[in-house]
Amino acid sequence: MHFSIPDTEEVKEGSTSFTIYNIYINGVFHCKARYKQLRQFHDELRKEFGSLVLPEFPKKKLLALSPVEIEQRRVTLERYIQLVSQDPQIGSSPLFNSFLLTAQQESQVEEAEQVTLDAFLMNGHKITISLMSTDQTEDVLEKVAQQIEIPDDFVYYFSLFLVKKEDDGDNSIVRRLQEFESPYLSLKAANKTVVHRIVLRKGYWDTSYDDDLLENKVTMNLLYVQANSDIERQWILATKEQLNHLVNLRKKGSKREFLRLARTLKYYGYMQFKPCLTDYPQQNTRVIISAGQKELNFRVQVEGQVKEGSFKITRMRCWRITTINSNTNENSSSTNEKSSSTNPKSQLELSFEYLMSKDTLQWISIISDQAMLISMCLQNMVDELIMKKQGKRFKKPQDRLRVNKITGPFKPLSRELSYGFDKSPTKENFTAPEDQSAITKAMDSVKKMGRGGPKEETITENDAFEGIGDEDL
Repeated sequence: MHFSIPDTEEVKEGSTSFTIYNIYINGVFHCKARYKQLRQFHDELRKEFGSLVLPEFPKKKLLALSPVEIEQRRVTLERYIQLVSQDPQIGSSPLFNSFLLTAQQESQVEEAEQVTLDAFLMNGHKITISLMSTDQTEDVLEKVAQQIEIPDDFVYYFSLFLVKKEDDGDNSIVRRLQEFESPYLSLKAANKTVVHRIVLRKGYWDTSYDDDLLENKVTMNLLYVQANSDIERQWILATKEQLNHLVNLRKKGSKREFLRLARTLKYYGYMQFKPCLTDYPQQNTRVIISAGQKELNFRVQVEGQVKEGSFKITRMRCWRITTINSNTNENSSSTNEKSSSTNPKSQLELSFEYLMSKDTLQWISIISDQAMLISMCLQNMVDELIMKKQGKRFKKPQDRLRVNKITGPFKPLSRELSYGFDKSPTKENFTAPEDQSAITKAMDSVKKMGRGGPKEETITENDAFEGIGDEDL
């Protein structure tokens, strides 16, 4: 997860005023928080994790802060939340998740209430569930799974995604919903600008896991629905002959045979992103990128020909996200519209440092408004690769640690945030051989923040890269 606090707001209540810090997660606005609420969170972390060395928290000051001091505090708070989120103990704790969920609820001025929520399959089939508005993503996933009778063993093979309706009628994936958020609240906020929906898709990348799901009628049908959708939108490529064969199998209702053929097709199990630009092999090259099978696949147009290349995640030393704001002086959009992935004045760039050959590292950049999503896909593939290498399996609903909603393990945030969202802040084939030894180390990503004027940059270092030896090249 990438946390950032890109901006602040000054809020007046009567004769007093205070600063609100806008917290973004994976490039999307999540919640607002005051300094004293973040301070309370820090104090609770010290009680809970006293044995850990927590990062420096900005000191309290008696006098009102100057604009320069507010900016310094913003940077320090941003760095603080980035560092604590990277600690495995803290980042996966009920305390941390409860804080984020509570802050999201209060930022949207929402009381917990009984509501209904629609989730969709890739073919548009709607699943309506009843839930509390503050239920977390895993609660919602389990209820959706229960509604369509997914066995407990296979619930967490799937994930919920926030999907946006594009102007051309197509749907594009915005992000995978995380456990610290309420899908109901996230959807409500997103729909204030553009129509979104919550969609159930496979949550894994290694297609060998399909073998598990094919043994159950419900999960096999989910695979069938997604494969059909990906073929129709040409995320999966097939020859005319193969397509005709698939059509015949579909007419016969031979879903298992359909999937067996689909799994042999190019880009099966990949997620494709919108066309964008790359500087490889040359500047401003138009590219179609797909993520899957432990790689980023590039299809670029060079000298009138479409060429394809593969970049293995185990040979990426690190990657970074850069946000370039073109003009910070113009009036910005309202808070619920604040997202680096949607702000027209912002441009997102993902760059990764790749081991092209022995002793040769090269930075390759992608300019895309889905850069944050691509980055998260890289991290998810890495996490899954490590999980499988360590012999671990997907968790089951009964494995979850249950905590009280909203109140969590500490007092809820005060209602001082309850002013809603109405405030505005001032080669032919360049495939590299797959590296197997690089997956022998855990990949707890290290994220660093650096600022240089209008640029905001996050670097994720791939610790497993150190495991690459000469024999792997």
